[in-house]
Amino acid sequence: MKVAVTGATGLIGKALCEELLEAGQEIVALGRSPEKVKAKLPEAEAVEWDARQGPPPAGALEGVSAVVNLAGASIASGRWTESRKQAIRDSRVAGTRHVVEAIRACSSPPAVLVNGSAIGYYGNRADERLDEQSAPGSGFLTEVCVQWEAEARRAEEAGVRVVLVRTGIVLSADGGALEKMLLPFKMFAGGPLGSGEQWMSWIHLDDEVALIRAALDDEKISGPLNATSPDPRTNRQFSKALGRALGRPSLLPTPGFALKLMLGEMAESLLLEGQRVYPKKALDSGFRFQYPELEPALADLV
Repeated sequence: MKVAVTGATGLIGKALCEELLEAGQEIVALGRSPEKVKAKLPEAEAVEWDARQGPPPAGALEGVSAVVNLAGASIASGRWTESRKQAIRDSRVAGTRHVVEAIRACSSPPAVLVNGSAIGYYGNRADERLDEQSAPGSGFLTEVCVQWEAEARRAEEAGVRVVLVRTGIVLSADGGALEKMLLPFKMFAGGPLGSGEQWMSWIHLDDEVALIRAALDDEKISGPLNATSPDPRTNRQFSKALGRALGRPSLLPTPGFALKLMLGEMAESLLLEGQRVYPKKALDSGFRFQYPELEPALADLV
């Protein structure tokens, strides 16, 4: 199999490409810096492409069996200014539009597009148990996800199977959200954020990669696919579990108003609100999580 991957040097993309290469697959990695791609993934074919500027180069997707589109500007790198929000939206919505344009221009389109999305699709839903059939919520991230998924679905018009991977909080030893959470705990200053009652729907990086691979291989999987473990926790429960894994207390809450002052709208959406998401389609398809519960996942990573 020859797989084209955008966002190949990101946390998920790099881990996915490494597994596919190890399994003997060919990788075409599209990104703004071919040098960065070759430094991180020397066995991959590197193709220069800026998601916001237009479709990938002519022929870049010819002959590939599948496309995994994970490109997108970071949503957690700082306060959401209007320009930052535009970059977040364009890198996903316009970027996916451009990928689909390239797919539809292929003389023999790939069989499947596995497209990134996020559980932000569901908005802030308090204690409501959410699965792939749940309606979208409201807010900036919901709007981005709805538009993002709509662009990806346009590939279906070319006979391409489309999977929309709605990813939760990815836990990894190599960076991402967990790295940001560890520092206050290591300094004995960890604890819940705001009320601590907001839900955190998480997934171990190994399961994220395995689920994307399942989406590539299983022709019965299409449409939305929640990439979260079946063990969501409230922020307070998550903080206690992380403290236990590190042998540190989880006693010092961070007031919500302080987070809002520091980070504005981003704090509200990413830290103080949450979704209780259930991976119904993954489980119904027979997918088995390596880390279905939080404590073993944290023990593996920290």
